[in-house]
Amino acid sequence: MAWSGIVLRFSRKKTKVLAFMGCSEWLPLLGSRHVSTASPKSKHGLQFNPSKVVVLVKTTRYEFEQQRYSYAGLSEGDLKRLLALKGSSYNGLLEKHSIHTRNVEHVVDSLRKEGIEVRVVNRREYDEETVRWADAIISAGGDGTMLLAASKVLDQSKPVFGVNTDPERSEGHLCLPIHYTYSFSEALQKLWSGHFRWKWRQRIRIYLEGTGVNPVPVDLHEEQLSLENYNSAHHIRMTETWPKDTPGIHLIPVRALNEVFIGESLSSRASYYELSVDDGPWEKLKNSGLNVCTGTGSKAWSYNINKLSYQSVEDILMLAKKYRKLDFSADKKLVEMVTNEYNDSLLINPEEPIMIFSIREPIVNRIFSSSEQHGFTKKICIRSRCWDACMVVDGGSSIEFNDGALATLVINKDDALRTVQLED
Repeated sequence: MAWSGIVLRFSRKKTKVLAFMGCSEWLPLLGSRHVSTASPKSKHGLQFNPSKVVVLVKTTRYEFEQQRYSYAGLSEGDLKRLLALKGSSYNGLLEKHSIHTRNVEHVVDSLRKEGIEVRVVNRREYDEETVRWADAIISAGGDGTMLLAASKVLDQSKPVFGVNTDPERSEGHLCLPIHYTYSFSEALQKLWSGHFRWKWRQRIRIYLEGTGVNPVPVDLHEEQLSLENYNSAHHIRMTETWPKDTPGIHLIPVRALNEVFIGESLSSRASYYELSVDDGPWEKLKNSGLNVCTGTGSKAWSYNINKLSYQSVEDILMLAKKYRKLDFSADKKLVEMVTNEYNDSLLINPEEPIMIFSIREPIVNRIFSSSEQHGFTKKICIRSRCWDACMVVDGGSSIEFNDGALATLVINKDDALRTVQLED
């Protein structure tokens, strides 16, 4: 009798190869559960085989409000009345929290059914040790949670991807398609079988040098800190955790997946700095701040800073027609075509090693100029002349950036974040 073999899969992570004679004699005894004749390696040559996964869950608004007033020992009834006074719906927040919780449980249960060890953490528990422990990181929330998950991952071998746990109310641009929120096991099967590709999202690294710099970021948490708390946090870090006037060039220990914003902490105050693009000449600028983004971030804040509205394009076309006596009809179809083509030109592929800089509301006079309001770059240098400014990375980490500090922003391919794109 000829020899043959199968792979007996007790779970996805526990396989044994059995050699046998006459498999039809004993195969029915095993039952159908966890039996596969497929090779552990996908037909596409791609492998996603984590044994330990961290699931980072977002803090819902309901949880935030509970934590915010926990010191007062409020009952649920007290919290309900307090939210009503603020114009918020207790039942609405509780419903959103319940939806999020159910979807998180679905993700975790799907992973554990595949024999994967899962550690569920919130943002306060998410640290470097947790990242080192995991083979892969899954964010369970929205884009903000995905940005947080990515912020602590510097190892290119560690995949990071997100699941949108409230797709009715959250865009989830950086997460898997909404369909997989409710059918995460289907996403896992595509990963096991290799029906995906690695998507390498480029990130920005920041070098900081100069006098009085503090390269240790302050975590802004999910809720924006008040100006008083923000200044206090930076003051504590400067005086207690980092000596002043430390010489040398410091590499900031976070990478920007979306963007870096540089500007005064008080938004009503103009930001004053000097700028050099791609080692070009220095230019003195005063404006409402500088946004530098990746291809991933080109669909976010940067896009909304630079995009043109239908109305603006229509007005420009009518003026062109008037002054140049051009013979064309500025009808709705033409205006939409020009608007869409211009706005699409503001986007770049997330895997391209290039950045977009955007200068917000530049002041132009005989002292200050602005030769370009936005553009593409591979390297950008900023010298601060601000009094109370910061660099904010992906809206979650802030670095003090005052007069005398010099920042250099570049993209290094070694910083690219390994994410996944599932096949349709």
